[in-house]
Amino acid sequence: MSQKGLDRRSVIVAASGLGLGLMTAPALAQGFPVPQGFVRFPLWKGKAPGSERVTVKQEEGLRTPASPVDDTFFAHIVTPTLTMLRPARPNGAAMLLIPGGGYRRVAIGKEGYAIARRFAQAGYTCFILLYRLPADGWAAGTEAPLQDAQRALRMVRNMAAKEGFDGNRIGVMGFSAGGHLAAWLTSRAPVETYRPADAIDKEPLHTNVAALMYPVIQMEGGFVHAGSRTELLGATPSVDRMKIYSMDQMVAQQTPPTFLAHAIDDKTVPVENSLSMLASLRAGAIPAECHLFETGGHGFGLTMGPEAAPAQWPELFLAFAKRHGV
Repeated sequence: MSQKGLDRRSVIVAASGLGLGLMTAPALAQGFPVPQGFVRFPLWKGKAPGSERVTVKQEEGLRTPASPVDDTFFAHIVTPTLTMLRPARPNGAAMLLIPGGGYRRVAIGKEGYAIARRFAQAGYTCFILLYRLPADGWAAGTEAPLQDAQRALRMVRNMAAKEGFDGNRIGVMGFSAGGHLAAWLTSRAPVETYRPADAIDKEPLHTNVAALMYPVIQMEGGFVHAGSRTELLGATPSVDRMKIYSMDQMVAQQTPPTFLAHAIDDKTVPVENSLSMLASLRAGAIPAECHLFETGGHGFGLTMGPEAAPAQWPELFLAFAKRHGV
């Protein structure tokens, strides 16, 4: 797909429809245009909550030196956003996609644009979440990413009628640390994390299906991804805090049917993270499906193995989602 500039009119229409206004020039002036067909708009009216002491400057760069122009990451996010891709042939459902990055950055290309294109082909209206990071000075600290995830889910549901999908057919999919945030959003009993700002915040925090892709789950024990834990909880978190933010400890009655996929040879986030989450889902009688692949390493996205063959998990997830009404 060619990389053309941002469709300014589409952004104006989308943002004005939400009452949010067009993003300011500094927020858009990253040097990397939004890929053709995507529309980006801010999550919050004005500044994000608790920004009084935030001094970081938002950055965007290529994920690797060899990455194509749309395979980028963001760091020090100060303007959290949703980036929407409409399907050519809608199936009446939507997906909220949460890329990973170890809670230190957000890899919006590989685990955002590419995934959205794949699921838009299957008919889903896709929304990519660019969320704030916990160590950047936000008043909410650890909770800042969850504030954005909650606001994003409510915004997606609020847009359902306008965009032509069913507000009761919404899935959430997260990758790596984004998988932790997706589990945090969907598995734990809802807890309000910010003061309501407008009618969007009256929308319920409910999802119909969740997908956790090579997710960070545990914050304690021998299979922790230390980088994610440090960014989220600091260098020396207490035992109680580690337990609270271990998502396998937070499965609740409200947890939706959950799909997991992980490579057994993942040396970054050990497969035991998915296995522990699966065990908790089963103990809670939550419908679940888990696919473990022999090879793939960490962050495999849409390709797997030494020959970078197309990954099988999208078709497996689509079948799972269909069974559960999404």
